[in-house]
Parts: sequence; C-alpha cells; structure tokens
Amino acid sequence: MSPLFQGWLKLSESQRFLVVTAPVVLFLALFFLVPLGSILVVSFWRTESYQLITDWNLQNYVDVLTEPSYRTFMLRSVLTALIVSLSCVALAWPIAYFVIRHGGRYKLLLVVGLAVPFLTGIVLRVIALQGVLGPIGLLNMGLMNLGLPPFEALMYTKTATVVGLVYLYLPFVTTAIYLSLLNFNFRLLDAAKVFGAGNVRAFWEVTWPLNWVGTVIGFALTFVPSLASSITPRFLGGADGTLFGMAMGSQFSATGTWSLGAAMGVVLFFVAGITLFTISRLVDLKRSGFTGAGGRD
Repeated sequence: MSPLFQGWLKLSESQRFLVVTAPVVLFLALFFLVPLGSILVVSFWRTESYQLITDWNLQNYVDVLTEPSYRTFMLRSVLTALIVSLSCVALAWPIAYFVIRHGGRYKLLLVVGLAVPFLTGIVLRVIALQGVLGPIGLLNMGLMNLGLPPFEALMYTKTATVVGLVYLYLPFVTTAIYLSLLNFNFRLLDAAKVFGAGNVRAFWEVTWPLNWVGTVIGFALTFVPSLASSITPRFLGGADGTLFGMAMGSQFSATGTWSLGAAMGVVLFFVAGITLFTISRLVDLKRSGFTGAGGRD
C-alpha cells in the first residue's frame, strides 16, 4: 500500500471532503468570484476618454435604471428570453419523448447527436442562419423557385433573433427533459389509460407532475443565456432588435465606457440571479424524484 493511500485513509471524513473540494473552491474563487468582484468595483467608478477613474459614485446605476433606452433593452431582453425559453420547452418535449419511447438502443446516440452543432463555434452557427433566413437565403430561394414572393420579414428582425436563440439552446432543454423522462416509469401511463384517461389527461396528470423539474431546469438553462445574449441579436436582430446584452457589450468596445458596462453587467447578473432563485424555490428535486439516472420503460 502506497504512503499516499495510507495518508488518505488516516484522514477523517471532513478532512477528505476538504481535500476533494478545495481545488473546486479555488477554481471558482479565482475565475468566478474575483472577476465578478472586480466588475462590481469598477461599476462604482467612472470612465473618461477610455480611462477608468477611481471616483466612487452611483451615477452608473442611476443611468442604467433611469435611462429609457436601457429600460427598453432590458424589457425587450426579458420578453425575448421568455419567448425563447417557452418555445424551446414546447419543441423539446415531443423530441425528448420520441427519443425515450422510440429511440430503442439508439437513445444515447440520438441525444449525443443533439450536441453535433456545438462542434462549431456560435458565430459560425449564427452566420449559417443568415444563409437560411437572409433575403437570398435558402428559404427565400425555395419560395422564389415555387413562384412565391420572398419572405422579407425574417432577417434582421426580432423574429430572427428568437429563431436563432431557439436554434442555439434547444439541445439544452431537450437533454434536460430527456434525463427527466429517462427515470420515468411509463407503465404509469398504461395504468392511467386503463382507468379511462385519454392521452392528454394522462400527460397532464401523470407525465407532467413527475417530470416538471426537468422542464424547469431546461427553462433556466435557456432563459439566463438568452437574457444576456449579444452575438445572436447583433447578427440577426438588426437595428430595432438591440438587447440589453448587446448594449452592454458595446460599452466595453465601441464607446469605451467600461464602468457603465460593468454596472449594466451587475444589473443583468442581479436579474438573472432573481430568476434562478425563484426557480430554485419552485423546484424540489428530492420530492420530484428527478435524478437523471437510468430508469424503467
């Protein structure tokens, strides 16, 4: 027996826990808490001629909370994130349900296939959507070949932003619902139908109550990044589709007002944190039985 292993056996349970978790805690402290703390500090400074000045004040937050354009961007971002999240949930449920019920031995392969788009960068995927939704994209070319007028309202609109975000985050929601259904006993549906329940009633009274946690987790995984999205609206949304994350990003690049951008980031973090806290209050993983582990058919 090696000395290292012998030393491990001599440690108490609490000491072993500290040894295992210390690297994770250190990583989070260095690459999450420290950067977040620096953003918080900078948000109370001011910027002049692309230079940060340590003049402590609340003016950046006053600007973010009182400027009508920023309020519009935030409201538009929240509504967009809500629409995208609900759309992803509506599309992900039938996909995950089909994979679970009819995927057979290829279920895992089908789920892994959802990650294929992630083999390329997000910019390349968004640009590919331009080739589909653009004025001379594949969709409009197909319409013109059929003798139909092109659909000009798709590109550089809020609709294009929603479509792009749904395309980007649908795999996350599908995977979350799939993991929930993986632990679901579908014999319960057969029992419900024996007692006279139709397909819709069996879903709402049996399938949904036992799998809603996976849906909520998928909703959160979509809502938060959609709320802070900047690349997708920049490429697809156009001038009238500016979201809060896009406006925040411009503070660190085009305008150089880093302190204002930092304040916008803190506000965005606060809104996302409230959302996650609300979801965590609604979710009881132990009571729901959600484990993500393999289950029964």
